[in-house]
Amino acid sequence: MKRIILAMFLIGLAVPGHAIDEGQAFADPEMQARYEGIISEVRCLVCQNQTIKDSNVFLAADLRREIRRLLSEGKSNADISEFLVSRYGDFVLYRPPMRGKTLILWLAPFLLIGFGIVVVIRVLRGRMSMSIDDDNEPAST
Repeated sequence: MKRIILAMFLIGLAVPGHAIDEGQAFADPEMQARYEGIISEVRCLVCQNQTIKDSNVFLAADLRREIRRLLSEGKSNADISEFLVSRYGDFVLYRPPMRGKTLILWLAPFLLIGFGIVVVIRVLRGRMSMSIDDDNEPAST
């Protein structure tokens, strides 16, 4: 009986946990679309692999509320991005602006792919230039 009560209590704790904001943030469809677009481009600083749209962490919920407030005040998307970057750095944006500090973020994938291609070509050329030696095979009797 005690186990059943404990199980019911634990299930009761799990149900009320609301994962992500329920309902729409704005009645105006255009504002809602802007809101959805912005929260889809902002990285959750706790999870780091999710947007704040998909995260249910307290900080992500706080950032969503802050973005709703800024949109309600009439701020532009650029103003909101600037606010977030000034507060949390370029890392908060999934597409950081291209500038001196973030240039390596933009160029690194291309440099790594280029380096990989060069390595593969050199290995293949080295293997193709190797002679096939038939003299080392054992003689069959």
